[in-house]
Amino acid sequence: MDRDRFPADPWRLVETRQSIEDVGLTETLFALGNGYLGMRGNPPEGRHAHEHGTFINGLHETFPIRHAEQAFGFAETGQTIINAPDAKIMRVYVDDEPLAFDVADFREYERVLDMRRGVLTRHMRWMTPSGKDVVVDLERMVSFEERHLAVMRVSVTVLNADAPVVINCQLVNRQDGEDVYGGMAPHASAPTAPAAFDPRKAEAIDERVLQPVEYWQEGLRSVLSYQVTRSGMTVAVIADHEIDTANEYTARTLIEPDIAKNVFRVQAKAGVPVTVTKFVSYHSSRGVPARELVDRGRRTLDRARVEGVEYQFEEQEAWCRDFWERSDVQVAGDDALQQAIRWCLFQLAQATARADGRGVPAKGLTGSGYSGHYFWDTEVYVLPFLTYTTPHWARNALRMRYHMLPAARRRAAQLNEAGALFPWRTINGEEASAYYAAGTAQYHINADVSFAVGKYVRATGDMRFLYTEGVDILVETARLWATLGFWRVNEDSAEVFHIHGVTGPDEYTTVVNDNLFTNVMARFNLRAASRVVREMADRAPDEYRAMMQRLDLDPAEADAWDAAADAMHIPYSEGLGIHPQDAVFLEKEVWDLENTPAEQHPLLLNFHPLVIYRYQVLKQADVVLALFLQGNHFTAEEKRADFDYYDPLTTGDSTLSAVVQSILAAEVGYRELALEYFHEAAFVDLEDLHRNTSDGAHVASAGGVWTALVSGFGGMRDHGGDLSFDPRLPAEWPSLSYKLRWRGMQLDVTVTATEITVAAERAEHGETEEPRDDVDFAVRGEMHTVRAGESVSVPLDGQGPILTGRPTLSDIGDAMREDGTRLSASVPVSTATTGIPIISGIIPVVSGQPVEEGNLGVDS
Repeated sequence: MDRDRFPADPWRLVETRQSIEDVGLTETLFALGNGYLGMRGNPPEGRHAHEHGTFINGLHETFPIRHAEQAFGFAETGQTIINAPDAKIMRVYVDDEPLAFDVADFREYERVLDMRRGVLTRHMRWMTPSGKDVVVDLERMVSFEERHLAVMRVSVTVLNADAPVVINCQLVNRQDGEDVYGGMAPHASAPTAPAAFDPRKAEAIDERVLQPVEYWQEGLRSVLSYQVTRSGMTVAVIADHEIDTANEYTARTLIEPDIAKNVFRVQAKAGVPVTVTKFVSYHSSRGVPARELVDRGRRTLDRARVEGVEYQFEEQEAWCRDFWERSDVQVAGDDALQQAIRWCLFQLAQATARADGRGVPAKGLTGSGYSGHYFWDTEVYVLPFLTYTTPHWARNALRMRYHMLPAARRRAAQLNEAGALFPWRTINGEEASAYYAAGTAQYHINADVSFAVGKYVRATGDMRFLYTEGVDILVETARLWATLGFWRVNEDSAEVFHIHGVTGPDEYTTVVNDNLFTNVMARFNLRAASRVVREMADRAPDEYRAMMQRLDLDPAEADAWDAAADAMHIPYSEGLGIHPQDAVFLEKEVWDLENTPAEQHPLLLNFHPLVIYRYQVLKQADVVLALFLQGNHFTAEEKRADFDYYDPLTTGDSTLSAVVQSILAAEVGYRELALEYFHEAAFVDLEDLHRNTSDGAHVASAGGVWTALVSGFGGMRDHGGDLSFDPRLPAEWPSLSYKLRWRGMQLDVTVTATEITVAAERAEHGETEEPRDDVDFAVRGEMHTVRAGESVSVPLDGQGPILTGRPTLSDIGDAMREDGTRLSASVPVSTATTGIPIISGIIPVVSGQPVEEGNLGVDS
């Protein structure tokens, strides 16, 4: 980062110099949200934007997916998040000269995202062409306490003269057409712009999306409401205004179906400020008429106006204080890293806090990337943070999956399976992935959701959720695995359970047999379902009977699940001493990433999928992720061997990868490499490392940053419901402190080079947690107990094994496949650009070095 422009500050993201060259990036970095409503960091002037974004979680349009070649069971209806009407506009004019970033003469400038207050502020001192010295201050807040409310305040003071001042507040339907200033900045930086083809971006819709329903003005209150053309959803935005000034002023209004204006004309005296406050309420629904949403919005604003603007900011700060008290992670001695960590944690709050039963989009509500869809990201990368810091947020997210079960059952039946199959990407519960190979085929999402259910229940003891809703998820997902997999007898006459035709987390390897991650996670899913069913029969007979009737469950099904889990095929190569990613992964050629030009990354934007699928190359950690999530099923030696093999093959083209690689690198002993991967994840958005932060923050990576801190360097695990710690503190860090909510107790954990301290306090108990007076935990196998109000310190003998360097392709050396052929690495090239003879479109590379012409090995 440019630390002159973005100085290191442990609690604030500060910008000291404005620029229109990277507006897309800064719109994301300074975005605000609460999980329901999100506003990109667009300036109130409403000009020079990469994307004028205001988003409501779940507000979407649908469209028919047009497949080049249709087939049975392909997803038919796409979904994409849409822009809610934009209320951010509060334009300032002095002497009828507009405040415009591209030409304004700024003498002072500072924009601040204050993560302790949950407020975005901007201070500017502007010298107008006529010599007026003007101070303009902005405050913007999306309320955490009131999910439907946003507050904006602009204050203008002409310091050295009297002058006419105008503040023009607007509501604009940008979804169906920009305002008079348009959208894209004229000087947007071409080098950082993504390629024209990018599947990570949202779909564009040509037809009108928002159909006007009700629009009116009353006093200083403006209303726009709409119905979405195809999805039928409704949305209403209501804005109310207050002006505070000792100057004379008049107010004028304008209302049309797609724009509302409240314009304040002020005869400003020198040194006498003009402050306009804008209260805005957003409501949306899948079935409520727009008129009722307008009524709800009116009540929201009536209440906010009575409470007052200062009350809203005070409540926001109090909410943030509570959030940090239960969620903060501290690394001593590095303000820049601390800033990045807290920015990531704050993004998690902004994406989830008031989702209230809706999903968590991959970009949160900071941009339209990935069309606002919900993925497995939530359960694997975001839910752990929610579970261990604010359990009822996790419960809300899991209930979203529970309410998706009817659609998931229909999808499973469509694919000739029993039970339920959750959609790979969705907003409304229906599958929206048009590319089945890297979408529907990722059946592992079923196990990911079930894994999140198990983790949540283990950490909270929320048996009510488990016995009434969670069990339905476990049973229906287990049923799918039981019919998706099949039995075979191996050479030892033992029956083995296989799962074929699936895609694991690595989307550079698709539709394979016995993907290790899928099989390992499915095994967990099957065992969890059978265990809960038997447990309910024992401990909760009433809920058990209701569940058996509700799900039409045959008691023998649990036996079948256990049998499949016990016989699950877990691929292993005796020759290489590693777990193959799938049944044929090791038969492929090895992609030489070390000699792949940087401009060819990410691979998905530069190579046809078929080219990628022929190689041993990973978009993201696959086997390595299994080693972490199901770490109690692998030995330390197996983890080291697998990590050494797969790390050089992993491109990191997915932001979901670095955090997992950091965790396993720390566990097996690659201390410096673990820190390198962690820095990559912590700064992936702040430094725009994947060149697409303009489309929104990488929320799952932000969740992974928390997990890398707590489970990677902090060494926390909870396999089988047993809390344990085995820290791996980096040598550069004096200490690491983090917080955990564990079965009704608040734990403060501090790790130093020589000891770990666990302090406990009783947390406020809700219906989601069982109350406890103490917590049992292990430190490197030794059991300890900490009671409420006390702390326990345990000495540490080092920070685990220490390995130098990093695994490389050359480490493969003369490794042999099971069939006796030698592994070698190569890079796909184009015959049009090389000018040298090639075989099968590749230049062979052995042990990281190109093979000279005329000396090609058999494996080439």
